[in-house]
Amino acid sequence: MKKRILAYLDYIDRMLQSDEEQDWERQVKLHLDQIQFFSHERLVHLIVFVLVAVCTVISILAYVISSAIMLLPLILMLFVLLVPYCMHYYLLENSVQKMYQQYDEMIGKITPYFSMKKG
Repeated sequence: MKKRILAYLDYIDRMLQSDEEQDWERQVKLHLDQIQFFSHERLVHLIVFVLVAVCTVISILAYVISSAIMLLPLILMLFVLLVPYCMHYYLLENSVQKMYQQYDEMIGKITPYFSMKKG
């Protein structure tokens, strides 16, 4: 997924910087489809990320209350899952935000439109 989203962002950036004539209305529709796909992926990963985080906190609390050494491997495994999920969700969130900016630029190619200044 990481390769796909980064390649897609790069593709759109190159298209926006290019002087080639584009059918921007068609490109906007295609871009909105991609935004929907990646937004759905972002939602799914947010749900999984939150569930893993909640399970991690519950396991830590259970260890603190019971001092059961058997919970330590579970806590470690949950942390091992939590870190990559956090990094992947971060990528998805920032990428979808970038897609919103690209969308604004694409609409701006068709007609005057809202734009955020970069920086």
